Amino acid sequence: MTEPRWLTDEEQHVWRAYLHATTLLEDHLDRQLQRDAGMPHIYYGLLVQLSQAPRRRLRMTELAKSAKITRSRLSHAIARLEKNGWVRRENCPSDKRGQFARLTDEGVEVLRQNAPGHVAAVRQALFDRLSPDQVKQLGAIMRVMAEGLEPTDADADLPWLR
Repeated sequence: MTEPRWLTDEEQHVWRAYLHATTLLEDHLDRQLQRDAGMPHIYYGLLVQLSQAPRRRLRMTELAKSAKITRSRLSHAIARLEKNGWVRRENCPSDKRGQFARLTDEGVEVLRQNAPGHVAAVRQALFDRLSPDQVKQLGAIMRVMAEGLEPTDADADLPWLR
């Protein structure tokens, strides 16, 4: 058995700073959206994804995959969004078990009303604190991390397939 590659002191500091910052950022954005739109950040993200999809609709499995959440968590979120009138489920004509989530006109209006406040919160929490070079560096770092973590194995245990 090989000895673990423990984090150096510097790596440990960076790791803890990353965890601390991402937790605070997610909490900041979640509180802003709860206060201003009455929804958690993840619901807002689902509405945005639907707004950018062709015909404002996506298969539920595709939406779960792009949101990186389990299908059961997505189903619960869509039920809440349906209750608010912001999303509607539609059956898939080519697949009796498949369903689409479609953004309603009311959902588009909710996004239109709340996008300015959300982007202001993102800007204030992240981009206003960084130089243009730091923004480029952060983008490059995040892309490298995402590429390394995105499963490519066909039988990977992925939450959105559960």
